[in-house]
This record gives sequence, structure tokens and C-alpha cells, in this order.
Amino acid sequence: MNKATRKAVIAGNWKMNKTPAEATALINDIKATIADKKTDGCDIIVGVPFVDLAAAVEAVKDSAIKVAAQNVHWAEKGAFTGEISAEMLKAVGVEYVIIGHSERRQYFGETNETVNQRVKAALAAGLKVILCVGELKDERLLGITEEIVAMQTKVALNEISAEDMKNIIIAYEPVWAIGTGLTATPAQAEEVCAAIRKVIAALYDCTLAEATTIQYGGSMNAGNAAELLSMKNIDGGLIGGASLKAPDFATIIEAAQA
Repeated sequence: MNKATRKAVIAGNWKMNKTPAEATALINDIKATIADKKTDGCDIIVGVPFVDLAAAVEAVKDSAIKVAAQNVHWAEKGAFTGEISAEMLKAVGVEYVIIGHSERRQYFGETNETVNQRVKAALAAGLKVILCVGELKDERLLGITEEIVAMQTKVALNEISAEDMKNIIIAYEPVWAIGTGLTATPAQAEEVCAAIRKVIAALYDCTLAEATTIQYGGSMNAGNAAELLSMKNIDGGLIGGASLKAPDFATIIEAAQA
């Protein structure tokens, strides 16, 4: 990554794991594990289930760790059973929200257009956004990865101002590498992250593109993090399973500051 213009961001996506008590315990473990490590060169985020948000916000007090929700609805309120608004997240002290994760797209009908609506709602409420984009295995095999990711990025950022881009992190998540144990090679991940940066430069300008944090989110773990994070355009990770293990998560945080 270019440390002169961007700061590393390591975010854990806990998915559907941990009760409130377990969330508190894991955050305390993470805090203890990183207590004697250098962390000022890296922003740290934990993305927890909705029921854990209040416990997580309490547990991260007086630490460098921030809390993210895993989704948000675009409406302020209304007849949307099971959904959570941006204002509700703000009210419990959440700072970030993950939007457009491949599992939301694959299992719950998320589209590029609804991702855009959610991004707008989150930003309007003062939340920071981790925006996920990524291609399916068949799309990679067809050689259209860059076209797919560019389209997702452009639609998600429709009517998003340059000023609002200061509060957006983009996470490249090849869908074929989520929860499969497969990982894009550092060269593959770098290629797509660089392509995303070019899209941002075209939508806005090169200066803004160089300032935008782009994470890699396809099965990054303690073993491969250092090599992935050594790439010029990879500025951090959106971590799945490894974020549920305090020592592994700490290793990735350390690698982001090397």
C-alpha cells in the first residue's frame, strides 16, 4: 500500500457468529493480544451481528477498535420487518457498516441498486461504509472480472460525492474465495484492486483515488496476510474466519503495519 496517502484498515466480519457475551470476550481477547503491539498505523474494526452491537460498543471503549454493523436498510423507518436503519445504528454507537457483501448479494437478493441506496442512507446518517464488490467464479473464468467489478463500483457510487468518498472503504471480495478457503494470488488481488482504483479515478480524480482505501477480502488469514498486504494497491483486509481468533487477527494487524 501507499502509506504516504492511505492508512491500512483491518476489519473483521464476524458474520453470524457470537452471542453478546461471546462478543465481549472475543473483543477483550483481541485487546489483550494487541496491547503490546504497534497499532497506530492501522485502523481496526470488528463487524458484529446486530444483537452484539451494544455489547461490542461497550467492550471497545478506551481502545483503538471501532465497531461495524453488517448491513443497513435504506429507509429511515417503516414496514421493513427484520431490517435496521442507519439512525438505529448511530443510536447504539456504531461507526461503520458493511454494505454489499457477497453473501448478502448471493443469499438475500441484494442488487447493485439496493447497495447504492444503502450506501446513501448510511452516509446521510454519518456512518462510514465498507463497500464490497467482487466477481463470481464463472465471471473470472470468462475473463470479465474487471468489467463486473467496475460495474458494481460505478452503480454503488452513483450520486456519491467526492466529499462522501472520504467515508467509504472499498473491499474487493472475489465471491469464489469467500468461505471456500481459496484465495486470489497476491498478483490477482493486486490487479483487481488497481482496476478499482482506476475506476475511482475516472469517476472522481486521481488524487481521490490515491486516497481511497481498498481492502482485499477473500480468505485473508494469518498465513497469507503479509504477502497480500505487501501489494501496492491493497490497503488492508476484510477478514472472515481469522477475525474470530484473536491471535490470528492480531497477526494480520501487525502485517498491515510492516
